[in-house]
Amino acid sequence: MTVEMGQEVPHFSLPANAGEWVSLSEYKGKYVVLYFYPKDMTPGCTTQACDFRDKIEEFKELNAVVMGVSPDPISKHEKFIEKYQLPFLLLADEKNKVAELFDVWKLKKNFGKEYMGIERSTFVIDPKGKLIKEWRKVKVKDHVEEALNFIKELESK
Repeated sequence: MTVEMGQEVPHFSLPANAGEWVSLSEYKGKYVVLYFYPKDMTPGCTTQACDFRDKIEEFKELNAVVMGVSPDPISKHEKFIEKYQLPFLLLADEKNKVAELFDVWKLKKNFGKEYMGIERSTFVIDPKGKLIKEWRKVKVKDHVEEALNFIKELESK
């Protein structure tokens, strides 16, 4: 089953940094910006994470939490967080169950080689738990600002 726009996002729990498990249901009443990225410590993923880091206070002011998801294990997430001072949770989806739920686990091609991996994507879940926005095949440049502006527009209505 793949979650679709306007639908309630099914419950899921994943391990996060600092040894905790995170359940989506814990964030009812807040906007959740859930972004999927391929791999810790790579150039595009680092830029994206740092862009979220630099705007995190603005997201918080809008009653929004940011969480990153990749197939990397917690140990890699913790190094990534420490190196770049990331002030939000990174979730380890090592079996790609949540990536499959959001249909971001895709066949990719690079230098003629095919492999399965994360298609960089961001989703906004509203305070009631419904999927209200998605960006697929995200280009990193200016994306975080676009996600922030989307929530700002909702909050100004």
